[in-house]
Amino acid sequence: MIRVAIADDHPTVRSGLKALLASVEGIEVVGDSADGEAAVELALRERPQVVVMDIRMPGRDGIEATRRLAAAAPEVAVLILTMLDDDESVFAAMRAGARGYVLKGAEQEEIVGAIHAVSRGEAIFGPGVAQRVLQLFGKEKPAEPFPNLTTREREILDLMAGGASNGEIARKLFISPKTVSNNVSYILGKLQVADRSKAIVRARRSGLGRDGTDAG
Repeated sequence: MIRVAIADDHPTVRSGLKALLASVEGIEVVGDSADGEAAVELALRERPQVVVMDIRMPGRDGIEATRRLAAAAPEVAVLILTMLDDDESVFAAMRAGARGYVLKGAEQEEIVGAIHAVSRGEAIFGPGVAQRVLQLFGKEKPAEPFPNLTTREREILDLMAGGASNGEIARKLFISPKTVSNNVSYILGKLQVADRSKAIVRARRSGLGRDGTDAG
């Protein structure tokens, strides 16, 4: 038996969900609440396997309630059921610890299936949300190489890897050759390499210097 709690500030949504789940064998609704604070209290008291949680609720919203439950009762799985499908809401719910995210208007079978999935420890997202998550992850930029370098040092290393001399780097960046020389020394120290050539090898292996004139 999967014990489920419902948190939604709309009475019609709560009553509709209770009626739906009451008709499903193997699911028991242990209570419902109209705001995030009451949802946390209900979940900590009844310890359901799943809380079906709206996001927009008065007082403590569903994201904060999810975060509280993830910390206080990590065995309770939160399934977000909401009208919100924007990037910020989806990722806020994921960061808070929600195991599922389904949009209101989903088919009843989809909601019931999501409850079963998160109760087993799976992560579940409605089709539209899943596509959005994939697109957002696809947009994420790869980490910058050599994070211990300053922006200026990384610019200089990139130009070094492209085959530029100190004089050429100075002209390109509108700085003095002495400043370039000092930065090259800092770069060698931070990369823990003995000379310029070794720094260039490491930089090229990390993808720097591709826009330079020297491809070799």
